[in-house]
Amino acid sequence: MRLTGALITHYHADHCGGEIMGMQIEGAAQLLELTQIPVHIQAAEREWVLKASGLSAEDLVVHQPGDTVMVGELPIQLVHTPGHTPGSQCFYVNGCLISGDTLFLDGCGRTDLPGGDPEELYFSLTQRLSQVPADAYLFPGHNYSDRPMELMGENRERNMVFKPKSAEQWMMMFGGA
Repeated sequence: MRLTGALITHYHADHCGGEIMGMQIEGAAQLLELTQIPVHIQAAEREWVLKASGLSAEDLVVHQPGDTVMVGELPIQLVHTPGHTPGSQCFYVNGCLISGDTLFLDGCGRTDLPGGDPEELYFSLTQRLSQVPADAYLFPGHNYSDRPMELMGENRERNMVFKPKSAEQWMMMFGGA
């Protein structure tokens, strides 16, 4: 197997490397010291990734919402899901959604960190991710649950982030309004 690229969900150090709470976390920059590969990000995340990760602009392949990255014959759809960060993205591949910090099995990513926007996250969860089939497997960027994955349909039924019936209810529950 040969590594041909890296996909970054968002700019936080625990996902692309960099400093967090005074600690340096290895990430994409250290990977590129070992092998030169393209690093795929959403356009809205470019400046944030450059500032946080130690990567250069030349290291990045900047994508627009809905782009597809081919890994051999395997298409990976890039789903732009702003809210946790401006350029958060999920990866839909082969009936699976890798959701980064956009969606967890029990909750969703925070919106109180720099670049977070609760209204955008509501739209991402209820509109953008509504296109993901119910029988797709959800793999979050963190496992805060007693299971590693679940079906999207099960998550929509059970996860508290899908309980509000309007943006106003969402903002009351999750947006600090």
